[in-house]
Order: sequence, then structure tokens, then C-alpha cells
Amino acid sequence: MATRLIDLSPSDMQQRLGDALAVYVDAMRYPRGTEDQRASMWLEHIRRRGWKAVAAVEMPDDLPDEATTGAPPATAPMLGIAYGYCGAPDQWWQQQVVSGLRRSGADRDRISQLMNSYFELTELHIHPDAQGRGLGEALIRRLLDDRTEKQVLLSTPEINGEANRAWRLYRRLGFTDVIRGYHFAGDPRPFAILGRSLPL
Repeated sequence: MATRLIDLSPSDMQQRLGDALAVYVDAMRYPRGTEDQRASMWLEHIRRRGWKAVAAVEMPDDLPDEATTGAPPATAPMLGIAYGYCGAPDQWWQQQVVSGLRRSGADRDRISQLMNSYFELTELHIHPDAQGRGLGEALIRRLLDDRTEKQVLLSTPEINGEANRAWRLYRRLGFTDVIRGYHFAGDPRPFAILGRSLPL
């Protein structure tokens, strides 16, 4: 089998939402049923300005050349998913980050510099069976390739010693700390907000 990266249109995402959420749940080791709670949010995100999604899918090695240049079949197993959109003041995540920046002592100029032109890398997940093959980096690079925002921001759970694949990937790609140990409303886990300038 060969792995291909594909762009997902909003209609593609709607059709493959179950597959994308299954990757998310398995990658995050959430209990089954979590995908039902997240589906409406992911569908709402599709409508946000600048939304873009990419996926990694598995294709048979023996496809003829012309078959590999078109869209993969809707049944091609999904190995990874990444999406994001333009940040905006009316979005919950931006409001949370601005609140965290204020609490950390950031002044108005620093907050404006960070929040005026950024792409929020909202979700990046690789199925556990496909991790360690460079798919996370490939998805991020494709997702951010043509962005016009000044920077990209993301949040990720804090991990002791930053000792997991996600953290190693973000550091390798030049993401630096914006806020550490932040608690989003409704989630007991501490998160880090990371960012870097664009282009990647």
C-alpha cells in the first residue's frame, strides 16, 4: 500500500467525517462515543474563513498511473487528518488565548502582534498504526504551504519533558512557547500554546 496526501473540500470532509473522527479518537485514545460529541463542532469549523483540511490516505500499490492522479476513492483508509482556519476575535479559542496572554502579563502590542493575522492549526492526528512515518510533518507542511497569515498557532496538551511525537514534531518545525500550563475552560488538563511565523 502507498500513502497519499490529499486536500479535502468541505463536502469531502462532510463525507469522510466519520473516518476523520475515528482517526482523532484513536490517536488521542479517547473513549468511543467521543466522536459523536465532536462531529457538530468539526462541521461548524468547515464554515469558518480560510478553512483548509488535508488527509493522508492509503492506496493500493498496484493502481495504474492514471488512477493515482485523480481523487482517491471514498473508501481509501484514512491514516491522518489535519485542518485549521483563520483566527478571529469572535472565536472561543482566540478569546481563551487572549485571556491567557493577559494573565501572563503580555501587553496590548504583543497580543495584537500574535492575534491579528494567524492560522489556527486546529486538529492534527495520525492513527496510532501509522505514527512514526513522517505523516504529521507532511500534513502540516501541506496544510500551511500556501497560507497568507503571518503566523500559525496551536494548542497541545502539556507532556512531562515534552516527551512525545507531537512535541518533537512541533519543536523540529520551529514552534516556540506562547503560553505554558494554560487551562482551557471545561478541561482539567494543562495545555501549551505554541506558535511560529509563516511561511514554514
